[in-house]
Amino acid sequence: MGRVVLVTGVANTFASRFAHRLAHLGADSGIDRVVGIDTILPTGDLDGVKFVRADIRTPVVGKVLAVEDVDTVVHLDVGPPTRGRSGAAKELNVIGTMQLLAACQRSGTVGKFVLGSSTAVYGTSPRDPAMFTESLLARGGVRSGFPKDIVEVESYVRGFSRRRPDVIITTLRGAQVLHPDIETPIHRYLTNPVLPTAMGFDPRLQFLHLDDALNVLTESVLNDRPGTFNVAGDGVVTLSQAARRLGRPTVPLLPIGFAVASRRMIRTMGSDISPDLHRLLQYGRVVDTTALRDIFGYDLIWTTQQTFDEFRTTVRPGIMASLGGRS
Repeated sequence: MGRVVLVTGVANTFASRFAHRLAHLGADSGIDRVVGIDTILPTGDLDGVKFVRADIRTPVVGKVLAVEDVDTVVHLDVGPPTRGRSGAAKELNVIGTMQLLAACQRSGTVGKFVLGSSTAVYGTSPRDPAMFTESLLARGGVRSGFPKDIVEVESYVRGFSRRRPDVIITTLRGAQVLHPDIETPIHRYLTNPVLPTAMGFDPRLQFLHLDDALNVLTESVLNDRPGTFNVAGDGVVTLSQAARRLGRPTVPLLPIGFAVASRRMIRTMGSDISPDLHRLLQYGRVVDTTALRDIFGYDLIWTTQQTFDEFRTTVRPGIMASLGGRS
């Protein structure tokens, strides 16, 4: 009998694409069935995926694991606040993960757990190293918001690994995916008509291409890749370079009070900015992906620069229209 994979958070476009991809890998993959779970009905294409409308914050997730005979769990229902779900973001991230892990611990069938984590676990501060390796911790600490959530989530996963050493655990610390169809905080920021920036700062940014993100997750499911790995396109793009190539005007704001002022400005344009993004827009963050290549065994196809260039060529026409044709 083939394997059964449970993917959480399939109402999210990225998770739904991943679940759909798994379901269509073919018989040679050894996957018999893919089950997607979320509280919201997905809008994306889930053809071939069995959708279960359930909340991972409740004990019902344990029933889903048992009824479906799940042996592999891919936890993608962890992320920063998004429009429509911002109020419950922390509860979903932390409580949802705790409940899911408790269900996995009781399960007699689950043998693999893949966590879609984030490079936000390293925080962002002026004391950061040039590049974060997987063994380093946040230099400035993480005291609130999504970075704090993801630190807690990873700690719960490590605790689970100690209680269930028989379960293969892969933690993927991904940079933000930059793709026209995937909504992320950096995507929402870069598509605004005007980009607020912190005066005197030009942060280095890394992006992750959708293809690489899906490939690494797929490899984690199909093969045993235990460990924690950074996943981000090689190289960097500075914020000033990104703004210039997008043709976006920037508005430098004083660093003190930058979070409040930038959010107020973005909201006047009918958009929003993640409360956690302002520190990234000041100090940036770069991670080392040597372990992904040498230990995990995956060579990234897209660099950060290539990922940004593809994104730019896709969204640039809409940008020019919003600016009335002015570059």
